[in-house]
Amino acid sequence: RAGTYNAPAITAFGYACVLAQKELASYAAKTRNLREMLRDGLLDAIPNIRINGHPQKVLPNTLDVSFPGAEGEAILLHLDLLGISVSTGSACASGSLEPSHVLVATGLGPELAHGSIRFSFGKYSSDSDVEYILQHFPQVIERLRKMSTLR
Repeated sequence: RAGTYNAPAITAFGYACVLAQKELASYAAKTRNLREMLRDGLLDAIPNIRINGHPQKVLPNTLDVSFPGAEGEAILLHLDLLGISVSTGSACASGSLEPSHVLVATGLGPELAHGSIRFSFGKYSSDSDVEYILQHFPQVIERLRKMSTLR
């Protein structure tokens, strides 16, 4: 009835928190390694890119990158065709057509903020996922930059 606490759900949530706490450190380390592997690979493979955010004070599972000369939505569509799921902008601006206020506040211009790509890693992400991205992504950026009017 109304006002009665859902004791089974409260108990289940508490147990889920205990389980999550046990895996948190290994999850953070794993996703941090994947993020760094992707960041380093992108910096090596693609000229003129910008890694957004603080170099160390970032979430372990997220990498936000801008690619001058390539539009974010075009990148997103090309990657989707390759089976690579990414997002444009920051999570704070999800669903908005405006550039992320968070990225703009960090000093990123509206064009780069609007065209940033956010990679997120999860529990089931692997080294082979990053290798697949690095195998295909540089060609996408090269192709889009050749077609772009943003140069």
